[in-house]
Order: sequence, then structure tokens, then C-alpha cells
Amino acid sequence: MNHDKSFFPLTLGIGTLVLFSACTGTPASAQEQDTPSSKLPAPSRSSATATPGLATPGPATPVTAKQTSAAQSSSALPWSQSPPFSSHNFEAPLPLEAGEGLEVAILAGGCFWCLEAVYELMPGVIDVVSGYIGGNGDRPSYQFVSMGRSNHAEAVRIVYDPAKVSYSQLLDMFWKIHNPTTLNRQGYDIGTQYRSAIFFIGEGQKSAALAAIQAQQPKWASKIVTEVSPAEKFWIAEEYHQDFFRNNPDYGYCVAVVAPKVEKSGLSQ
Repeated sequence: MNHDKSFFPLTLGIGTLVLFSACTGTPASAQEQDTPSSKLPAPSRSSATATPGLATPGPATPVTAKQTSAAQSSSALPWSQSPPFSSHNFEAPLPLEAGEGLEVAILAGGCFWCLEAVYELMPGVIDVVSGYIGGNGDRPSYQFVSMGRSNHAEAVRIVYDPAKVSYSQLLDMFWKIHNPTTLNRQGYDIGTQYRSAIFFIGEGQKSAALAAIQAQQPKWASKIVTEVSPAEKFWIAEEYHQDFFRNNPDYGYCVAVVAPKVEKSGLSQ
């Protein structure tokens, strides 16, 4: 097992083994950045171009093609009104509150590319950003978190309109698109940064999270190991991680892992 998670194996048929670059496989252009906050290599949310330096392993699956087509043709999708990356302060934790009438949820369930790709399609969701939470040290870099020693989790910060989608509905989707019974692991992504966790904001979210776990447990053969912790500092990830699936639909990990989760969510149409 390659513990830096740069690659993971996917068996496509008997005797056939293909290696796809995984979530923690930093694009070459990003690896060269000394200070991500000043030298961000990838496009912002307002750009539809692919991340520089990313090789495409082949044609997209039908699921990815549908997702890409929808993203390009419909301005009605939730993510279409997301604020640009530049509107966020990269050097400080993002706020745990949103504008009037809006709320924030923070969830971790493996690679943040997967969660972001699903939640940004969910009606009632205003904005989704990938980032880091629950660890030691301020302004962690992706390289620091991916070593697994900072205890940060890859997570998404979801701004949503509770009049259109409830916190409980966000949690329902959370259980649907990840496995909450594998400790510090989702598939071939292994490490504390890939743990299942709900970072609650206020007692209402805490109570909802604990109740949801209790309701979900009979549906799983193994014990749910999802961490439930108070949300503290959420640090936005480097720009090349934002909107990764939409900007890089043919990237190996997106084809093999993210696209099936989007399809499973039922939001890919």
C-alpha cells in the first residue's frame, strides 16, 4: 500500500490493474508552490478551465460526461451562484456563520473532492468549499495535512438555506455517499485526514448529528465511527482543490471515485 496516497489500485478485469492518481496526489503545478496563498496555480470558481498540470487518463465515463454537460449548460444549478475563491480570506479561518437567513454545516467523509462534488448540486446549498479542520496548527497546507501528522480532516464547509434544505437532509446525503464504519479510511484513501466526522455548530446541530447516528446504526453491519466534535477553525484549501470535479472531470480519481458518488447521490441529472 502506498501510504502517501499518490496512487491507488483499481482492478478493471482479471489480470488488469490500473493506477489512478488519488485525492492526495497533488498536481505537479501545485507541488512547486512555496506559498499557496500567494501563488495559487488553479482557476477560481468563476473559471471553467481545467487545472494546469493535470493529466487526463482517458475519456470520461457517461456519468462524468453528463455531469460536465450539466455544469456547462445550466446556470440554475446551486454552484452557479457560488462566490469566487478570492472572496474568501485564505490566511484566516473561514467564519462559522453565514449571511442572514443562511447557515453553515461542516462535514468530513474521505476526500473532500467527493463531498464537494455532491453537495454543490444539492438544491438549497449556496456554497461549498473544501478545506481542513480539527487539527493542530494554523493555516495548514495541503502537503502538511497529507502527511497525516497534523490531525486535520479534509472537510467541506457548506453554506445552505435552511428554508430550502434542512441540516437533517444534509446528513441524510452524508450517510449515502460515504462509509461511516471505516476508521480513518474511505476506500484506498487511508489516514486520519480521511476520517468520518461531523463538526457541529451549536447544540442544535450536535443533537441532530447524534440522533442521526443512532438512527443510522441499524442500517450498518459494523459500528459507525463518525466523530462528532465542535467546529473550530476551518481553513480553506488551496484553490486548485476547489470545484475539482467540475474543473477536472477526466482526472483518474474523478472518473473512478468521485463520479460514482455523484451518481449514487441522485443529483447528477
